[in-house]
Amino acid sequence: MTSTNVGETAVSLYGELDEVLDRIAAHNATTDSYQDTIAAAEAHERSARRMSYLGLQRVMECNDRGVAGLEGYRSINDFMAFALRITDPGRRRKLMFHLMPMYSLTGELLAPKCPNLAAALADGVIGPDHAITVIDILAKIPGVVDPEVRAAAEAEMAEHARSFMPQELKVLGADLLARLDPDGTLTDDKDRRRQRSLYLSKQDAQLMATLEGRLDPATTALLRLVLDAWAAPGMNMPDNPDSPRGNKDDADPEAVKAAARTDFRTQAQRNHDALHALLKAVADGGLLGKSHRGLPPHLIVTISETALRERAGVATTAGGDLLPISDVIELAADAHPHLAVFAGHSAEPLYLGDGHRLANQAQRMMLLARDGAVCTCPGCSQPFTHLEVHHAEKDWADGGLTDIIDLAGACPKHNRMVGDQPGQWSTHIIKDGPDAGRPAWARNGRDGPGPARVNRTGIVAHDFARRLAARRANTPTHENRSSTTEPKVSTGPPTRPEQRRRVPRLIASGWAVNAVDLTPPTT
Repeated sequence: MTSTNVGETAVSLYGELDEVLDRIAAHNATTDSYQDTIAAAEAHERSARRMSYLGLQRVMECNDRGVAGLEGYRSINDFMAFALRITDPGRRRKLMFHLMPMYSLTGELLAPKCPNLAAALADGVIGPDHAITVIDILAKIPGVVDPEVRAAAEAEMAEHARSFMPQELKVLGADLLARLDPDGTLTDDKDRRRQRSLYLSKQDAQLMATLEGRLDPATTALLRLVLDAWAAPGMNMPDNPDSPRGNKDDADPEAVKAAARTDFRTQAQRNHDALHALLKAVADGGLLGKSHRGLPPHLIVTISETALRERAGVATTAGGDLLPISDVIELAADAHPHLAVFAGHSAEPLYLGDGHRLANQAQRMMLLARDGAVCTCPGCSQPFTHLEVHHAEKDWADGGLTDIIDLAGACPKHNRMVGDQPGQWSTHIIKDGPDAGRPAWARNGRDGPGPARVNRTGIVAHDFARRLAARRANTPTHENRSSTTEPKVSTGPPTRPEQRRRVPRLIASGWAVNAVDLTPPTT
């Protein structure tokens, strides 16, 4: 419906909506009849679904007017995540791409890719979950199918979405795909390449992760070959030290039989243990090369001296994953420390001045322990194994120095977004206060850099552990993070050596870093 009131804006309309929502929230529903209670719940869900469609329109309007770049955001995804606080911008963008009218390169306004699905969401009879389910089904239609058939499939699935739940739509979608390509002859290598994927989720509360994806035929065959050999009963049992490791054909047959008699794992558990053994063999066998982004290509773990001594808590890998202390101890039994403890002074050169542009391995280890195992740009969760070393205080091209107190870990995307233009980032090292020594990032808008922020993702767990330990000991916490038993920055950044240019110097006292690299010993 088009507004005709003079001076009426979308903002004023949403202000009226807020007033209505306040009235609804204050309404005493106990006075409503039984039927009115049901009708109110139905009306609310319909309104919520309609609002989800209107939300797509609002974001698309911002996108069409270039708001993201003007406000200092690199992309519409960043604008949605940080300005609008949309929790899943990728999902929202997928809905926009398929359900919203979009402009072509020539300026022509194009109809939505899924017009019937868009109409159903706009009417409030389906929700975003219905729409995402149908969009994923339509994406599996082979590319050689005629556009008319594809359009008919979209119309049919949109009609089904008005009556069925998302899980039911998946069944109906599988039947539709089977009818479109009953013999599998329409699907070609191009379709398979388009649909191949492998996702590793974030860890949950139990430190477990989900692995899911779609494998092409060759990858499927290779994986089955590996599982047949490595996931056989009796092979690679984690709780049986006598269980043979590796390929069953290379193991003692009698040992395999003996272990198999005590193997009560499910096939899924055997597959998991086989994958674990295979990945460990790859890491231990040198197949990962000599270096990855300046770090040794091994499992690198950071853990506080207190947690290691008390055998409690969790450790963090360079990839950003958490390991329970039991796993750390088990891994450490077969490892030698690459970097045990930095405290006071170290023989590694951490001040390289302007003689070297690239940070050395000791500096990267220090950054891992100081800032945590993620990119230091606020809102970014890229693990340390994906990071580059950024000259945070002053860019190398502007005369910056490769000194440990000037550096920060940054993912390639954000490292290349540092500059003085709108949409870029300004960075510096904080000189005082509780975050002294940490890198700060400020987003550049039309009026210059905004508020400086610190990415606390990598250090919030450490802060919580410190406060929890202090509470248990019934002692006050120290917000300046000056404890000497945790890996952190002191109350002030280390003093830079006076003669630093082109001269390697020792690490300044006051930095305490605890890191263990669980690299298998060489034989």
